[in-house]
Amino acid sequence: MGPDDVVAPDERLSWGKTVGLGAQHVVAMFGATFVFPLIMGLNAQLAIMMSGIATICFLLIVQGRVPSYLGTSAAFVGAVAAIRAQGGDSSTVTGAILVAGAVLALVGVAIHFLGSTVLHKVLPPVVTGAVVMLIGFNLAPVVANIYWPQDQWIALLVMTFTIICAVAFKGFVGRIAVFLALIFGFVLSWVFDKVFGQITSFDAGAGKETTHWRVNLGGVSDASWFGFPPATTTGADGKEIVGIHAPTFTMAAILLVLPAVIALIAENTGHVKAVAEMTGHNLDPMMGRAIAADGVGTMLASSVGGSPTTTYAENIGVMAATRVYSTAAYYVAALVAILFGLSPKFGALVAATPGGVLGGITVVLYGMIGLLGAKIWKENGVDFGNPINLVPVAAGIVIGIGGVNLKFTQDFTLGGIALGTIVAIGAYHLARALAPEDLRLRADGPTTLITTTEANYGDSDGIDDLYQDEPGGRDLRQH
Repeated sequence: MGPDDVVAPDERLSWGKTVGLGAQHVVAMFGATFVFPLIMGLNAQLAIMMSGIATICFLLIVQGRVPSYLGTSAAFVGAVAAIRAQGGDSSTVTGAILVAGAVLALVGVAIHFLGSTVLHKVLPPVVTGAVVMLIGFNLAPVVANIYWPQDQWIALLVMTFTIICAVAFKGFVGRIAVFLALIFGFVLSWVFDKVFGQITSFDAGAGKETTHWRVNLGGVSDASWFGFPPATTTGADGKEIVGIHAPTFTMAAILLVLPAVIALIAENTGHVKAVAEMTGHNLDPMMGRAIAADGVGTMLASSVGGSPTTTYAENIGVMAATRVYSTAAYYVAALVAILFGLSPKFGALVAATPGGVLGGITVVLYGMIGLLGAKIWKENGVDFGNPINLVPVAAGIVIGIGGVNLKFTQDFTLGGIALGTIVAIGAYHLARALAPEDLRLRADGPTTLITTTEANYGDSDGIDDLYQDEPGGRDLRQH
């Protein structure tokens, strides 16, 4: 293979090179795929295993024409935090996610038969950006009240390391900044234990302030090397120890997670378009299949207690750098993920991640998710001088971020992300219907969403860098 050669999705290198590329894809997806389950209170070992299974299903549904990896989605984090704040357990969380996956799959089927223009009319960039923004910024209290107080100095140092790593190193190292920050924070917490001893701080597991070690690897030494992820049990303290479980369904929880479907639609749309540009293939006919396949992957993972899935920009970045788009490498990555998921020792190591480390990581991640909503507006030229765009979206964002509630009955209240999303979408279309024709024409703007939410942890550069990473610096959007 020469430096300028391209390996198409339906082609394959030698098995040795394919395995090597598959290993790169594993590293690219690995950090976020187990960090986000931890943040959502789900089992990371199970999430890794199900991400591999979901990826294989995705590749089969898209007939191998859209090379992508399905890792854990960040779009659901805010809704999951809200569900747990209302007393919901993991089965309630995964039940709501499963329904969201079903809705996403149905949207994909509709797009497949009706065409993608319907999607852009219902969810124009101004609305999509607003939803992504309120999903991210709604999470600020989670950082402030749960993760950061567990170890503020570790959190501060990990946050600083994440920022430096993401901006000082270009290419692949920058893309895995959060994964590297996780390792850095783990080692730093261990050093702090040796130097300063135990810490007295808020303990999320106990739900109160306790004196404890930052790093506790007792569960790692007790875990076996091989075996399925454990079933959900209840600990001696009465708290849930999450593992494999069956989902349960409540309407309140379902309404909280449905806005995440909008973020996933935008994300999948952007990713498919990026792959199409890089490969030079017209993938518009596969858009509906890709969105539906992501929905099926989310349903499959959550049906046994796993995390929601989404296509990963980190892996698209690997393809842009290597010019190898072979789906065979993704099958290898999926199989490696399944093997990791069959190691309880790996799962115990992930579960031992100190809370302060997650504090430093999440303060960056959640802000990135919110600001990437603004990136969608910028890339699509949204005009906020037009009241059709400005007024309804302003209302929806404040409702979503501020946690405004609308109480219908004693048992049913709509608020936060769910209410903010409904207001942003509904009020936008109402304003558009009532506005004079000149304002409607100005509000139309681009008819196609040209960026992605990039809600995954590592791709702080977004779609623009996927084009710029292409060897030779050629901007694919000009061709």
